[in-house]
Amino acid sequence: MKISLLQQMYKDVLAGIPLARESHHYSSLINLCVEQPPEGDESCHQNHLPSTAGGMRSHQDTDMSDVPATDDLSNSFANMSSSFCPREVMLLQLTLIKMMVVKAESQEIELHTRKKYCEIFVLLKEAKIDSKLIHLLGCYDRLLSHMASQTLASLVYFQLKEEDALNVTWLSFSLNTLLGLPGNARVADCLWTLVAILKETQKDALVPRAGVLKKLLAPLDAVLEGFYNAILLHHFDSRHYTSPYSEATNNLISFIDLLEALLASRIEMELPLRCQRILFLKVSYVLNLISSSIPYVIKKKLILLLKKCVLYKSREDAKSGSLFLQTPSLCEDILALSNAILQVVNLTWLNQIPLSGKSSYFGSSEAAPGDDSQGGSDQTVLRALSLIVLKALEFKIHNSATEAEMKGDFESSMSQLLMFWRSHVKPSPQSHPVVHHCEWLSLVFMEQDDDMWEAAKVLLLIYLKFYRLRCDAAANLSQKEEESWKFLVHTGGYNPHCIFLFFLEKIAFDSTVLLDFLISSETCFLEYLVRYLKLLGKEWHQFVDVCNHFDTRHSTFHSVCSVRPPHQEKQSCVTVESLQNAGCEPEPQTPMSLASSHNCPVFTAQQGSNEAAEWNQSDSLTGTDSASLLGSLQSLVNYDSSEDSEVESDRKECLVNAKQLPANNEGEVRRRETGCSCRDDDRNPRTSEVLPLKPKGSCTSSCWTCMASSDNIASLRIMLYKSTKCLEELQEAISRLQRRNLFPYNPSALLKLLSHIEKMSKSMNPQ
Repeated sequence: MKISLLQQMYKDVLAGIPLARESHHYSSLINLCVEQPPEGDESCHQNHLPSTAGGMRSHQDTDMSDVPATDDLSNSFANMSSSFCPREVMLLQLTLIKMMVVKAESQEIELHTRKKYCEIFVLLKEAKIDSKLIHLLGCYDRLLSHMASQTLASLVYFQLKEEDALNVTWLSFSLNTLLGLPGNARVADCLWTLVAILKETQKDALVPRAGVLKKLLAPLDAVLEGFYNAILLHHFDSRHYTSPYSEATNNLISFIDLLEALLASRIEMELPLRCQRILFLKVSYVLNLISSSIPYVIKKKLILLLKKCVLYKSREDAKSGSLFLQTPSLCEDILALSNAILQVVNLTWLNQIPLSGKSSYFGSSEAAPGDDSQGGSDQTVLRALSLIVLKALEFKIHNSATEAEMKGDFESSMSQLLMFWRSHVKPSPQSHPVVHHCEWLSLVFMEQDDDMWEAAKVLLLIYLKFYRLRCDAAANLSQKEEESWKFLVHTGGYNPHCIFLFFLEKIAFDSTVLLDFLISSETCFLEYLVRYLKLLGKEWHQFVDVCNHFDTRHSTFHSVCSVRPPHQEKQSCVTVESLQNAGCEPEPQTPMSLASSHNCPVFTAQQGSNEAAEWNQSDSLTGTDSASLLGSLQSLVNYDSSEDSEVESDRKECLVNAKQLPANNEGEVRRRETGCSCRDDDRNPRTSEVLPLKPKGSCTSSCWTCMASSDNIASLRIMLYKSTKCLEELQEAISRLQRRNLFPYNPSALLKLLSHIEKMSKSMNPQ
């Protein structure tokens, strides 16, 4: 009989129908039938739970096959019979309580119905429903324990919001549990409930969250700090974490989830509590755990948590777009975090972290046949660690007192990071070997857009910091010091022009990819691009020099002539001598800690014929891959007219033709692509363009084939043309979208910067 009544009540609550009978009837109907043990008697805890006959599990019987799937439970609610066991009855009761809490907070439910729900909650409180739910938390039936935790969290938060008071029973349980480490076995149960309450607070947009959070966390503040010290330091023993399924591992993972929830809740507090700051102020405990012998899953969760810490911004900073932290407590915390991270990084902490190649797969722990992804490092953790170090460098350099301190911190930490990348990032056999430090950034972060642009922005800001210092001291710098500084920018891997050009190469100079980043709100590409374009306007000549080096790299190992000039037989990809031509001459007397620590020059040193052959092969493959990539990328721009669509089709046809060239001409694909130009706007009709220097050979359709000698390749300025052409196409696409009111924000400032770059480019190549 009780089952049928619960079933009818479930249907009424789900539909929002007013409950017809009196409140006492419904409160007795959903009140849990759980015998509680005597006060403080944990030994008989399991003896007072419902019978296991209907699926309740003992400690030894933990087979999940006994637990019905969620879909099965949902279906059973509408088709119950009197044969259902106490476990199913209890699951339905828990579901009803949680559902009623949601309905009582909904403005869509009639007022008198919501008042009826509140009356039922008062009666349940008198029946000590909170104590019964706390008792269920330790149940070995995982589904019952989870439902009890979620229901308790809903009731505690509802009482806190409606009565402006914290549930005393739950608070007492939480304090006793957290203070009882390591003897208390119910730590994870307590932490799950607290995390669930914090998440309820974050989801509720109708209440002043700061006040609710303060009432919730203030009584737990000191206890949570003590628990942090206990579980991560005083009572930490790696022998307890040998298995990822042990109780100690479960407790620690639950605590990491709590630290993440506390970090997310910090944004609501103008003056955060100590428990919300403890991770920043005592991060050394976490860093030590990451390098210890705990299971890899815990290390990964901690690393990803640190990544969220370094990317954290207060609400005021996020709204204002502030570059650096304005909140004093947050600035202090981030600086403490950065100092601790850089201190261990300089002590080879990165080398102590094994990056497991074992991936997680849905429904299995093994890879599918033919999947060789397990052979390498965990790229997610690799990117997270890299971004943690880079952001720590950014904060530290911004707050450094002297230029010498800034340079020392940067060189030591960046050298460790470059070694870390070299040991864990293995270029694919189809790509050329990494011979320039600035290329590592795109190789490490290319698969994760938001991380890549965050990292690029960090290195750009560091460069701008040094750039301003150099401008202030420009009158006192000798020519040799100036050239030495430029050389160190390359060896440090943070030359912004190199980084930007390497990225453009990776996306085959496709402006629609840049447009996609600008439209997306998931990356900081807009902020990065605006800052970079401002710098580009000031350092145009340095940009041109870097473009020339890229051309030299391709021309040296990628000659389009069948006969190779004799003087190129001994020439490297881009040698130190070629760097001198761009004002990047190294100063022999200056210690080059970055370069010497890796025994690697800026591009390459003298190379043998075998490596030259590898470069020939890799460049031809890169050209083919670029053509394929361009053909597959979808355009994000709506066309003004059918002519624009035809031009796009011509461009794709051109690329297909280039891709179908014979094998002996594959090396020329990149130069043929360069000549592809088309009309992107009705207002600016242009015929197919070629580079200013007339190429030797013939031009077919809209592509041109350069048969010039290697001596003339550098003068073609292929990289300069491709990069500026990409920015010009981006400018036209943005303008087109803006005219049709399709761009998501006002791009006027960005268009002004792009227009300035276009003018400088055309001033060098008047047409």
